[in-house]
Amino acid sequence: MKVTVVGAGNVGATCADVLATREITNEIVLLDIKEGFAEGKALDIWQTAPINLYDSRTVGSTNDYSRTADSDVVVITSGLPRKPGMSRDDLIATNAGIVKTVTENVVKYSPNAIIIVVSNPLDVMTYCAYLNANMPSSRVFGMAGVLDTARYRAFLAEELNVSPKDIQAVLMGGHGDTMVPLPRYTTVGGIPVTELIDEARLNEIIERTKFGGGEIVKLLGTSAWYAPGAAAAQMVEAVIRDQKRIFPVCAWLQGEYGLSDIYLGVPVVLGKNGIEKIIELQLNDAERALLMDSAEAVKGVMDVLDNMIANA
Repeated sequence: MKVTVVGAGNVGATCADVLATREITNEIVLLDIKEGFAEGKALDIWQTAPINLYDSRTVGSTNDYSRTADSDVVVITSGLPRKPGMSRDDLIATNAGIVKTVTENVVKYSPNAIIIVVSNPLDVMTYCAYLNANMPSSRVFGMAGVLDTARYRAFLAEELNVSPKDIQAVLMGGHGDTMVPLPRYTTVGGIPVTELIDEARLNEIIERTKFGGGEIVKLLGTSAWYAPGAAAAQMVEAVIRDQKRIFPVCAWLQGEYGLSDIYLGVPVVLGKNGIEKIIELQLNDAERALLMDSAEAVKGVMDVLDNMIANA
């Protein structure tokens, strides 16, 4: 099995490192436009193999997509990182051009690949990849909910002083400030979180989760990479190993939740065919209202891309 990670920056390199260390695939190709950058990162990762005792081989390439040929899964992390004070919407023009070029090259050499998008703004960049991939939407989806639920679960584990392993949660909606955490579907060792944390404190944790990316940008001066890279690798593992994992994923909706022609975060079953099923939860009125608000915000950003394409 072969996985390509396009973009050898912090997120891409972390994803490649996790894929290698966990021996999720035989070969990992790390590709970047900067001369020698991917080769250096790949070599550094490969040299940890004797230390961490794994066999997965990591190789690098400077913009030579022929090295990515016949990849089973391609992770796209390319794009300009978000800077302090920069909204995700500010990134659209630059990153859409990058994602378009990357997707076209990926499909040229790996027409049967499953594409996982990590580039920001996530929802609209996944839409951009879909427009240029010319393949079923079940094979083009975005990483957002896995990261967002990880942040949510980490905050809950810290609050309750329990293992994050025992926390299960679902978030929906766009990746960013309008995401929709669902306390009703959040459990700790099978116990509803609402029985363990009072509503006011839980709402504070939810708000922190919504702005989790921005919190790290303020601290580091750039976007996060350890958690996003690991989240993308977990999605790759679900596909490569046909695990049928249930994850919140940025997926193309065609009537689900009353929404159509939009990429939005929803729970899905991930396996060897990509998105094998979109799960429709029975949302209450308040949850549905929040989801519709999030969808409206995402659709607005998608419209920006549509208008850019129409006027190009």
